[in-house]
Amino acid sequence: MSFLHDIWNPWHGCVKCSEGCQNCYMYFLDRQRGGDGGRIYKVRNNFDYPLQKDRDGRYKVKSGEQIRVCMTSDFFLAEADGWRPEAWRIIKQRPDVVFFLLTKRPERVRACLPPDWNDGWENVFFNVTCENQEMADERIPLLLELPFKHKGIMAAPFIGEVSIAGYLASGQIEQVIAGGENYDGSRPCLFDWVKKLHAECVAADVTFCFIETGTYFIKDGKTYHMPDKRLQSEMAFRSGMQYKGRAQNFKLRQAQPSFFGEENTYKKFFRERCQTCGSRLICNGCSNCGQCAKENPSAF
Repeated sequence: MSFLHDIWNPWHGCVKCSEGCQNCYMYFLDRQRGGDGGRIYKVRNNFDYPLQKDRDGRYKVKSGEQIRVCMTSDFFLAEADGWRPEAWRIIKQRPDVVFFLLTKRPERVRACLPPDWNDGWENVFFNVTCENQEMADERIPLLLELPFKHKGIMAAPFIGEVSIAGYLASGQIEQVIAGGENYDGSRPCLFDWVKKLHAECVAADVTFCFIETGTYFIKDGKTYHMPDKRLQSEMAFRSGMQYKGRAQNFKLRQAQPSFFGEENTYKKFFRERCQTCGSRLICNGCSNCGQCAKENPSAF
């Protein structure tokens, strides 16, 4: 897997805890490499990634960037309790960067917050996963009770109809993401579910992003098999199920004067292939991974 500039995985591996974990993509990808997704360990080289600097002494993660945390684990995993305090210290040292946290374990969160948390840190965007209505009704009430300044919901893998209109009425939810399931044993995602969730978000003026259809997508009674993730993303974009709601306002602050210099401020840019990507609405921008040039050298 190529390194993505907007992902920070301080530890790797997880313990399956709900129906959405059944066909976990991380377990699948680890198995493809001869690994075991159930083996949990602290990473060696990139644990302090948000604090790493380039040869010129500038942070690799620039001011204003949004970093997704623990995409191959869960930030609130019990097995990571010994490592999390250090991760919190790193997050606190970069008040100019947004850290996107996603969990299936909101019941553990309050006990895992740092002692100086108070009513929350401005640079943390906290999200819970709700793959179906049962998990939505279990996790979202906990989300609403927790002291975070920015909150969101992710319906992925989207394996059952979900209604969250009552929760959106709280005014606390700033973003909802939905996406179908991939890889081994993928369960279908129904377009009717997506449309319903989209309509509820539009009514509440909350940003909704349909990032991918999943391997099996049912629309108008017909099942589409789409193993290619780029096609899934494009079909999600072309579905028209994207909505930009009220603006999020992260009141980021500088840790030192040089942080907000022109050269250290993150600027998003998108390539031609990004124009029809399902994730564009919430994307951090092109990571310059080089894949576009490999696939279409004449365009570069």
